[in-house]
Amino acid sequence: MRCPKCASIEDKVIDSRLSKEGGSIRRRRECLRCETRFTTYEEIERLELRVVKRDERHEPFDRHKLQTSFLKACEKRPISIDHIERCVEEVIQDLEARQKQEVSTKAIGAKVMEKLHTLDPVAYVRYASVYRQFQEIGDFIEEIQSLKRKITKIPTQPELFGT
Repeated sequence: MRCPKCASIEDKVIDSRLSKEGGSIRRRRECLRCETRFTTYEEIERLELRVVKRDERHEPFDRHKLQTSFLKACEKRPISIDHIERCVEEVIQDLEARQKQEVSTKAIGAKVMEKLHTLDPVAYVRYASVYRQFQEIGDFIEEIQSLKRKITKIPTQPELFGT
């Protein structure tokens, strides 16, 4: 690491700490020549994802677009920003775990639908309406009915006290 004051590459690490929820390491360093102290950060180098659009165009993956789609779907719903951020990060990690540099919008949409399905049914239907390009009111009704069927299949917890 080059000293910001004298440009020497001789330094020692004084302190190392995890930061950003374990996503990076913060290191305090001291230059051995001029004794200036400075901070550096180490982060895992992520695979640079490219998105393949429906019309076969390619573009760089944009985390902001993913986050915006979650925020629009969850707008005016009782879902915290922290929870949305966690979902965005989980989707990105799932996409990176595939070890492919190119990912289709279809795969991204499927991951978002999966997260929203467990997060909030209204947000799920909102996103589905755009992702699946609903054209009629019947499309909404079908999606809501299939969502109701999925929810009713989940076994309910037995009552603790009989009435």
